[in-house]
Amino acid sequence: MSEFVRSEQPGDGDERGIVLGWLAFHRDALEAKCHGLTDEQLVGRAAHPSHLSLLGIVRHMAEMERVYGVPLHRPKAVWGQYENDEEPDFDCTVADVAESFRAWRDEKSKTDAAIARHASLDELGAGNGRSVRWNLAKLVGEYARHNGHADIIRERIDGQTGE
Repeated sequence: MSEFVRSEQPGDGDERGIVLGWLAFHRDALEAKCHGLTDEQLVGRAAHPSHLSLLGIVRHMAEMERVYGVPLHRPKAVWGQYENDEEPDFDCTVADVAESFRAWRDEKSKTDAAIARHASLDELGAGNGRSVRWNLAKLVGEYARHNGHADIIRERIDGQTGE
């Protein structure tokens, strides 16, 4: 298995650089937690009765990128891409691995493009009435919270730990 090259924690600097540095760090942390695993390992449940899986976290973060990145460039984010009335935990249990990772990477690219169009973190996004700063802080927080879950799941799979 090849080693995954990750972004380092950001150094000190201006606010934009620090926020974008933490976003890159946390995105890469999730990617690293998934790196080198089989599809079966990615969709395996963390622990019964939870439906949470690494792939479920990837799918959730694609939605968080859409919800907090989209307001930076579109009027309204669409929630619930992975919702299913018959199965409440559909986002964590039913998945095409390659498609899920493609969707996550696509949403990250859209968020990055939207961020680049805003000169200031003080600017308001197009959709939720919050500043670029607020949306990015929320997105970094979502990654940080769920990377903790991903760390525990990966440790259960093969003992790998760390940020």
